[in-house]
Amino acid sequence: ALTRRSQVTGANRGGPPAEIKTARGLTKLSPRRPTQANLRRAVSTAYYAMFHCLAASAANLLVGGGRGAAWHQVYRTLEHGKAKNACQRHRAMQVFPAGIQDFAKAFVRLQTERHRADYALEGSRYYKSDVIVEIDAAERAIDQFERAAVAARRGFVVHVLFRQRPSQEVPR
Repeated sequence: ALTRRSQVTGANRGGPPAEIKTARGLTKLSPRRPTQANLRRAVSTAYYAMFHCLAASAANLLVGGGRGAAWHQVYRTLEHGKAKNACQRHRAMQVFPAGIQDFAKAFVRLQTERHRADYALEGSRYYKSDVIVEIDAAERAIDQFERAAVAARRGFVVHVLFRQRPSQEVPR
């Protein structure tokens, strides 16, 4: 169960997110060699671990603990493409600490891999060792993100969720 502190701050929940555990499990389903379908699903699931971490952090940091209507509205506001674009705004990203910048880079890379895994079935071959590297990267990025200061994480979720007007600067 999440504590009040972990709901508000995003502090580690005592282990990897369920999606990370699921992704790892998918790489171990076959006794000899995982199927391509399981490896593709593992990549996709690792990305979704990051996506759900970001969505839950946004809701927790902007609305607070609990799972009421406002929390769900903020959680569901996160959009894949807009989040990726925000993570790629290098100048704006420079104001955030290294852990959040690393999370953003991993988010972009894993979203690209998720698209390849889910939609580019022809000619895309995955290897268990490469998929494990991606899962490890997602887990590390989530951990770094959750360890960042509350103010930095709150600023990042605002950056990702809301359109920035050209005349505004990202607060430092």
